[in-house]
Amino acid sequence: MTKILTGGVGKVEVAQAIGKLGLDSLDVATSSDMDAAMKLRAGQADYYLGTCHTGAGASLGVLVGLMGSAACHTFGRSVPTEEAISALIADGKKVFGFSMDQIDAIAPLMARAIAARG
Repeated sequence: MTKILTGGVGKVEVAQAIGKLGLDSLDVATSSDMDAAMKLRAGQADYYLGTCHTGAGASLGVLVGLMGSAACHTFGRSVPTEEAISALIADGKKVFGFSMDQIDAIAPLMARAIAARG
């Protein structure tokens, strides 16, 4: 089971969007950014999806500081392809940020790409 934590101002909406997909291999829970960083570092979670109004700094600020920039990626206000997400995951990214108004587009793409990694 792959554990995804959601955080930021749209954390509930991200969790709901992923939950609607019915992907049994994913366990999704809302979290604070600090708790998520500690769980990721301890191996108690696999991925973090953070949201803010711009998808830039605030969605990942604490995570970048505690996990390092090599583990983090922000999409800002752009919508990536599933292939781009898969490439980032393959490159070791575990923490992703995006804007609140992109939740309906990005959250399902993220969930499917993560689930495909098994």
